Amino acid sequence: MLKSKFYFLIPTLLVLISGMATTVNAQKKTAEGIKPELKIQKNLTDDQLLDLVQKQTFRYFWDFAHPVSGMARERSNVAFEYGNEVVTTGGTGFGIMATIVASERKFITREQAAARTKKIVDFLWKADMFHGAFPHWLNGETGKTIRFSPKDDGADIVETSFLFQGLLTARQYYTADNATERDIRNKILWMWEGIEWNWFTQNQNVLYWHWSPNNGWSMNHQIRGYNECLITYILAASAPKYAIDKKVYHEGWAMSNTFFNGKKFNDITLPLGFDGGGPLFFSHYSYLGLDPRGLKDKYADYWEQNKNHTLINRAYCIENPKNYKGYSAKSWGLTASDSWQGYAAHSPAEDLGVITPTAALSAFPYTPEYSMQALRHFYEDMGDQLWTEYGFADAFSEQHKWVAKSHLAIDQGPIIVMIENYRSGLLWKLFMSSPEVQIGLKKLGFSTPTIK
Repeated sequence: MLKSKFYFLIPTLLVLISGMATTVNAQKKTAEGIKPELKIQKNLTDDQLLDLVQKQTFRYFWDFAHPVSGMARERSNVAFEYGNEVVTTGGTGFGIMATIVASERKFITREQAAARTKKIVDFLWKADMFHGAFPHWLNGETGKTIRFSPKDDGADIVETSFLFQGLLTARQYYTADNATERDIRNKILWMWEGIEWNWFTQNQNVLYWHWSPNNGWSMNHQIRGYNECLITYILAASAPKYAIDKKVYHEGWAMSNTFFNGKKFNDITLPLGFDGGGPLFFSHYSYLGLDPRGLKDKYADYWEQNKNHTLINRAYCIENPKNYKGYSAKSWGLTASDSWQGYAAHSPAEDLGVITPTAALSAFPYTPEYSMQALRHFYEDMGDQLWTEYGFADAFSEQHKWVAKSHLAIDQGPIIVMIENYRSGLLWKLFMSSPEVQIGLKKLGFSTPTIK
């Protein structure tokens, strides 16, 4: 039932392998560029190492951003029929949140952060949208839709929700009384008000993922849980003008044969979702802004859900039933990423011997001790293979003697954001302070300590 990272990928991504990919030349360093630190330093404190990882990973969104739009490029390499102009809406939402982190951590100034965010918002304001929703991919120069698959050439409300999780967080952050930050807030509000979430129900009690001006509803993809799309329903319920009814959440999202679980895996109970938990990005994407601490509804405690999902994933890697080389208590993390045979949604149910650093690193809020073990292993023990100018390579397999020659916006962004949520809760505080989000959560029956 998923698409944003794997299940409905176009064939060119499925056949992407390192031998077919050619690195896109990074933009020339400008006065506002961030110098990469490529020499491995083995005497860093935990805080120094976290600073370094956040700062260098942020270069993907800062130095490698599309020069015209400021948006995040889909990935750092290209393959057959996959051009340099492709920017990603969801990944840009993650990058907008990463830019707030960079501002607060003084990697860049607040003025630089606001100027880049305004550049993105101004571009989106003029870009293709459909009933207020954006497509998965845009041309970063023209703002025109680049189709994700033959019939996916219009609105994608899941990617739109990832984008607006970032934009609403930015609206809560850029509160200064100056022309730049006022314009950011105003345009975000106007675009937010214009998304016709209820139209994407087709008058049924479920959301539909896609609509195309050329193909209509022909993809016919209902969004049902449990997966990465919880934020889509929460934003749809929070919308100021075109909100969904609570029945759409309870009868659509929560009524699925992949919603409830309750089984034990490695003696750890999984409340919701696929057996084994599925890829770890389920516990990241919706929770970059949505604070899972104390977040509950009648179906689950979402902190328990995400922590247990992470622990199950790590325990599987330690158990290593397929005896892959390199799996251990300090080398773990299965989630969707590039692999030695193409793009795959790595999980206990689809284990190809590939470890993806974003899986363990974006889990810092849930498993800080275990995530730090993994971080030190990736950086100190394997840094000569994995550490690059944009942070860690997307994935690696010791079994197959393979390291990705790529970085993906949707993998790099959560590393920065979730490490920051572990360190300060910054993005959680900002997003949860949105009055509309609080209204939407109440409407759907959620309780959380952050609701006033």
